[in-house]
Amino acid sequence: MDAIKENTGTAVSERKRAMGLLARASTEELQAGWLVIEPKPEVHPVRGPETGLVMVRGRIGGGGDPFNLGEATVSRATVRLGSGEIGHGQVLGNDREKARLAAIFDSLYQRPEHRSAVDLLIDQVESRIDAEDRKHAEQTAATRVDFFTMVRGDN
Repeated sequence: MDAIKENTGTAVSERKRAMGLLARASTEELQAGWLVIEPKPEVHPVRGPETGLVMVRGRIGGGGDPFNLGEATVSRATVRLGSGEIGHGQVLGNDREKARLAAIFDSLYQRPEHRSAVDLLIDQVESRIDAEDRKHAEQTAATRVDFFTMVRGDN
């Protein structure tokens, strides 16, 4: 029984990671990934795509009382494949097509015959994000100023 729980937990965390990276993918990356999928599955909209607002909450120092920071625009979609898998897509911004494609890839992630194509897309998105993070870190490091204190003696 513990092995089943462990495998389920692993599958949930893998899907959560995949959904997070799909949300950070560009619309162009998702469209290019969709072109690779053959045969195209039958996709039925369940909800959306739709755009709305969510309240962003924060905590001072990570441990203080929560407060409302502001609102963020979010697009979401839910789709069902002809084979029954349901996929969800949530993305920051008002790109409804991106939310729809993210939902489609989430549902395809659950199908063994499409898993490798979705994994390839996710790996490409992760590589792009890592490269952007490295570039940003390098640019930040180039402007870093090291301050030091000189102790003056009694001369």
